[in-house]
Amino acid sequence: MSAVIEPQPAAEPLGTGPLDLEAAYRQSQVAEVLEGLERDLIGLLPVKSRIRDIAALLLIDKLRSTLGLGAGAPALHMSFTGNPGTGKTTVALRMAEILHRLGYVRKGHLVAVTRDDLVGQYIGHTAPKTREVLKRAMGGVLFIDEAYYLYRPENERDYGQEAIEILLQVMENQREDLVVIFAGYKQRMDTFFHSNPGLSSRVAHHIDFPDYSCDELLAIAHLMLEQMHYQLSPAADGALREYIELRRAQPHFANARSIRNALDRARLRQASRLFERRGKPISRDELVTIEAADIRASRVFAEERAHGH
Repeated sequence: MSAVIEPQPAAEPLGTGPLDLEAAYRQSQVAEVLEGLERDLIGLLPVKSRIRDIAALLLIDKLRSTLGLGAGAPALHMSFTGNPGTGKTTVALRMAEILHRLGYVRKGHLVAVTRDDLVGQYIGHTAPKTREVLKRAMGGVLFIDEAYYLYRPENERDYGQEAIEILLQVMENQREDLVVIFAGYKQRMDTFFHSNPGLSSRVAHHIDFPDYSCDELLAIAHLMLEQMHYQLSPAADGALREYIELRRAQPHFANARSIRNALDRARLRQASRLFERRGKPISRDELVTIEAADIRASRVFAEERAHGH
């Protein structure tokens, strides 16, 4: 399912006066995006470092061009690899803002798609679907999640290769009006690029998103709860740490996404627990506090007990 995320308004273009790097940096409003990335995303230190490096390259390139030192537009297509819930879509959105504020894309919106948005089910269906998505993405960033599903060599009648060929053409011929970010599991993405050298040669920046540690996931949980106006009791805090350690060891763990789901279920249990007390007054503190029982009712603990741990 595709999604379009609109950008913030662009800053005024950089001036052509004396080259004050700090002033240019502040005027571009890129600092605001990078500071937001640092503030809003827990961990991801190597990712944040690479995004800062790319922003620096683009800013310096802009300053060079004011002196007639243009080296041609830098290659901007990217690959984001990592497990689910590691912040790839969020960082892609911030990257779109950076590109827009520095004038590398006209609009700076993000169009997020999967194979189903690009590939048709019969002859003649794929090209119009792909071109329609590209039309919507022009002037911004096209984010293709689980991009390796575009390539299915085991199926001779698959139309994914047609979508790839159209993407290749647009990535080359309209690279000054569109940035494409391919995303997915690292091993599968490596195979995907190895099987499509034409794509690989057009992707300049490969950024790997690491899994979060237990401490980082707990910090993410606290941030999510704060945004939702909830808090954990001290006992619930300890229970959530135990939950995270157990859940990380299970299949299909999706990092921050799994933590959000766990908190949603804890809120559900808290609401049910409070509802059982209807007829009695409930304090504000009770309304905002998730207790250990709300966490420990998870089937993750039941499965652990069932295995005799």
